[in-house]
Amino acid sequence: MIERYSRPEMKRVWSDENKFSKWLDVEIAVCEAWVKLGKIPNTSLAKIKMAKCDLNLMAKIVTETHHDMTAFLGSIAPSVGQDARFIHMGLTSSDVMDTALSLQLVESSKLLSAGMKTLIEALAVKAIEHKYTLMIGRTHGIHAEPTTFGLKLALWMEEMQRNRHRLEEAAKVTAFGQISGAVGTYATVPMEVEEIACAKLELTPAPISNQILQRDRHAQFITTLAICAASLEKFATEIRLLQKTESREVEEPFQEGQTGSSSMPHKRNPELCERICGMARLMRGYALTSMENVALWHERDISHSSTERIILPDACLLLDYMIDVFSAVITNLNVYPQNMLKGLEITRGLVFSQRIMLALIDKGLSRQEAYKLTQRNAMKCWKTGRKFMSLLKSDSEIMQQINPEELDAIFDYYFYTVHVDAIFQRLGLTASQWKGKMTQKSTVRLAPKAL
Repeated sequence: MIERYSRPEMKRVWSDENKFSKWLDVEIAVCEAWVKLGKIPNTSLAKIKMAKCDLNLMAKIVTETHHDMTAFLGSIAPSVGQDARFIHMGLTSSDVMDTALSLQLVESSKLLSAGMKTLIEALAVKAIEHKYTLMIGRTHGIHAEPTTFGLKLALWMEEMQRNRHRLEEAAKVTAFGQISGAVGTYATVPMEVEEIACAKLELTPAPISNQILQRDRHAQFITTLAICAASLEKFATEIRLLQKTESREVEEPFQEGQTGSSSMPHKRNPELCERICGMARLMRGYALTSMENVALWHERDISHSSTERIILPDACLLLDYMIDVFSAVITNLNVYPQNMLKGLEITRGLVFSQRIMLALIDKGLSRQEAYKLTQRNAMKCWKTGRKFMSLLKSDSEIMQQINPEELDAIFDYYFYTVHVDAIFQRLGLTASQWKGKMTQKSTVRLAPKAL
C-alpha cells in the first residue's frame, strides 16, 4: 500500500521485519517442541533462541536461490553457528510461512477491531446527539416520510457492530497453524511438534493440511474486510448525497486553509467520503482475488503466493485507513438541522399522504378508494405547487370523511418520532449507557409538533 494510505501500527504488522521475525518465532517454537521430544539438545536451543535474521544477507542470498525460505535460513545461520542445522528440521516452507502469516492476520484483526470499536462509539454518540433531529427519509432518491438523523446513524452503528462480529469470526478462522511437512502427512515431523509449537504461538493446529493452510480461510478474512468496506462506502455515499448544495443537510469536516478546487475558491467537496468510496472498489477486487486463490493444483501450487503478497497487507492497511478516516468524518461531521427541516417542507406536506389514506380507511373507505382520493390531491400538489393540506380542505369528498381538526392533527411531524426511544433502547443507545463517551455538544433536539 502506498505511504499515503498506510497507518504506522498496521504498516509495522506487514513490514518485512515483522514478517521475518514471525518466521523466526515459528522456527524457534518448533525447535522447542523438538527439545521436548528429545531430538534437539537444550544447549542448542539456547543458541537458536539468539538467532537473528540479517535482512541484507537474506536479500543477497535470494538473488541466487530465488527462494525466500532458503534465503531466510541462510541469513540466520551465521548468528547460530553449527546448531543452525536443527532449524527447519522436518519442515517445509509453508509450515513456517503460513503459520507466521496467521500470526500477522491475528495482529491485523486486533487493530481493525479496535478501529471498528472507535467508529461504533463515534456513531453512537452522534446518533444520541441527533436522536430527534428531523429529516426527510428518501426511497428511490425521492422524498418518502420523515425520519430522524439519529435513526440513520443508529442503523449505521448497528451495521458496524455486525461487521465487527464478522471480523471476530474471520479472525478465528485464520488463527490456525500447521506444522505437517511436505504434503501434510507428518512423515518428517510428528503431530506432537505441531501441537506444542502452535500452543506456544497461541494458534490452533489445523485439523488437516496438505502443505498449506487452505485458502478458504484467507478468502473468508478478505471478503469480510470487503464487506466492512462496502458498509463504509454506503455510509460515505449517503453523506455525499446529503452534502449536495441543493440540500446541504450534512457536510464532512472542512478545515481552515483547506481548498476544494484549484479554480473555484467556494468549493467544499466531500473528498474524504469520495476517497472511501473509491477504496471500497479496490477492496472488492481483493476479495475476488482471494476467492480465486482457493483452487490450487493438487496439494498446492504457488499461484496464490504472488497475489497474497499484495492483497493481504493492502486489504488490512486499506481498511485500517478507511475506518480511521470515516471515524474522523463522523466525529467532526457538520449537521444542519434547519436545512433538514426545510427539506421536509419541499413537497408542501406530501409526506403525510399515507396518514391521510389510513385516516380515510379508518373512516370506512376501502383501501382502493382511499388511495385514489389521496393520490388525486397528491398529483395536484406535484403539478400546481399548492400546499397538500389546502388541496385536501378544498376536496369535498375528503372533507366529508375527515374534519378540519382531524386534518390538522394528521399534519404533525412529531408522529414520526414516537417510537424513536424504543428503537434506541433496543439498540442499547441511551445517554446513560454512553455518558462516558458523550461530548459537550451531545444534546437532543426535540422534534417540532407542527411546521
